[in-house]
Amino acid sequence: MPDTAASGPSALPLTPGSLDLDRLVHDVAEVLYVEPSDISPDEDLIDQGLDSIRLMTLVERWRAEGARISFVDLAERPTLREWAALLSPTA
Repeated sequence: MPDTAASGPSALPLTPGSLDLDRLVHDVAEVLYVEPSDISPDEDLIDQGLDSIRLMTLVERWRAEGARISFVDLAERPTLREWAALLSPTA
């Protein structure tokens, strides 16, 4: 079973292709302290309350789990749908 200690107790383990839209919604909702149903995948995440500290938290979490992503990559594309395309295994 994959170790998720680096990403917090409620994070889902990262497996190939697991940074899909559902996973991203879950993780963003967690750092914003809202329900996943409150997150819109097409709305700018800054308008939904995401700040640079929380964004860096997500980047570090996903990097610790093996994702190859940077703060700038995500900050330049501030919607979950864009992140899902960027983080897909075929990207």
